[in-house]
Amino acid sequence: MDTDKAIFMKILIVEDEPSLRELMQKTLAKERYVVETVDTFYEASLKIADYSYDCILLDIMLPDGNGLDLLEELKKENKKENIIIISAKDSLEDKVTGLDLGADDYLPKPFHLAELIARVKSVIRRNHHAGATYIEYGNIRIDPDHFQVFVAGT
Repeated sequence: MDTDKAIFMKILIVEDEPSLRELMQKTLAKERYVVETVDTFYEASLKIADYSYDCILLDIMLPDGNGLDLLEELKKENKKENIIIISAKDSLEDKVTGLDLGADDYLPKPFHLAELIARVKSVIRRNHHAGATYIEYGNIRIDPDHFQVFVAGT
């Protein structure tokens, strides 16, 4: 088990709207995620090529490209990051296309930050912890949602 990965979940926010990007970053950092942000397709491509993330929050409409194209590239390269599309485009066609391309979830703007946090936790839990809300290794149990650690039940 990769202990660092279990404790420090890394999230990349790909969002070109500065105020929303900053608000999401601060909110997720309060939840003790390691958060990086970019505002262009190009910067996102560089970050994703160099680093691994537990979750990527991906806007569709970027100033220099389409987030769906970035998603398609990720899947072609067999990247395993969890992807949540966040978009002002709320059409059924966009949702279906994003999910068909391999996104784990689709969150239309505007959204409540509590829902964003819940969806991030959900995709990470589903894909990294087989749906469990805690992590167990031997007699150690980590409950990241409540910031608790138990050893031999204590």
